[in-house]
Amino acid sequence: MSIKDLNAYQFRNLVDGKISLHSEFNFILGDNGSGKSSLLESIYYLSHGKSFRTTNVSNLVRNESQRFVLSAKTFNDQMLGIEYSLSGEKRIKIDGERQTKLSELAKNLAVQVVTPESFKLFIGGPRERRKFIDLGLFHVKHSFPEVWRQFNKTLKQRNACLKQRLSEQQLQYWTEQFCQLSETIAELRSGYIKELSIEVTNWLSVLLPEINDSIKLQYLQGWHSKKELFDVLTQNKDKELERGFSLYGAHKFDVRFQFNTLSLEQRLSRGQQKLFLLALTFAQTKLIEKVKRVKPILLIDDIGAELDISSRTAMSVANQLLNCQSIITAIDKSAVEPLVPKNKNYKMFHVKHGNISLMSE
Repeated sequence: MSIKDLNAYQFRNLVDGKISLHSEFNFILGDNGSGKSSLLESIYYLSHGKSFRTTNVSNLVRNESQRFVLSAKTFNDQMLGIEYSLSGEKRIKIDGERQTKLSELAKNLAVQVVTPESFKLFIGGPRERRKFIDLGLFHVKHSFPEVWRQFNKTLKQRNACLKQRLSEQQLQYWTEQFCQLSETIAELRSGYIKELSIEVTNWLSVLLPEINDSIKLQYLQGWHSKKELFDVLTQNKDKELERGFSLYGAHKFDVRFQFNTLSLEQRLSRGQQKLFLLALTFAQTKLIEKVKRVKPILLIDDIGAELDISSRTAMSVANQLLNCQSIITAIDKSAVEPLVPKNKNYKMFHVKHGNISLMSE
């Protein structure tokens, strides 16, 4: 669901970031370092319990402060909040009731983000692509979160057996569980990638129509596609015992983005790569919208980077086809002008030295 009111207190360089957002389009303008990216980061943190910019939570606390507080009111009047103190304490509340799991926030706020760092999907290795795909799976495939939780528990047990060289009987038991869960997850992911591929094609027809037919998504499940996982693990048992952890399985899956037979980043310009990232993100956002659990929120940081006016115009057409709340940042108004809807369904804000002010409605 979309955010109506946001309050970011002592978060990054935001002084006291109170803001009332539009349900459809929001544009955040400001110089580099003004706090506009911090505003997007606060929304992302409120939905995920982590940042897309750092793994050190203490970096998110404003200088000379001891804590930050993030809270939001949705358009259906639900209240969400999270507080973090430098002592390490984290408090989560939904409608005034304490929660213990960060996943409870994600159930209510489905946030997708495109930033300059999103290019890691191409160059950052399989881990970045796994994070992106599993984020969509969390919202689209309802059984995935619980199966993934069971899988991670089983993975830890199997790795412990390998590292500590526990009994053959124990290793056999956890290997069987591991294989069953891996196959279940692989089936869920394979189905999701097929749905995502179809949706990506739809968005590429708007954003990159000239090369749409040449781009493919290739799913690699984490072990040889023509072999049973149990057989692969049996054949590589000595290697796994030597390494002390599981070398194959659902945790090793990958998705490759290809232009004909080559990797996409080898053939596309930086601007085309960003348009593909937008198409990929729009596709995942659309799949989340289709399951109707929550209205997705799309965050796009620094829209002017890598995109010329014609690309931004194409993105505007695509963005208006989404049933989501969009929050887009840029350095100046000229960068967002091709994106501003003519029906005035938007708000525009300016950020300076961590202070946010409304420019127009």
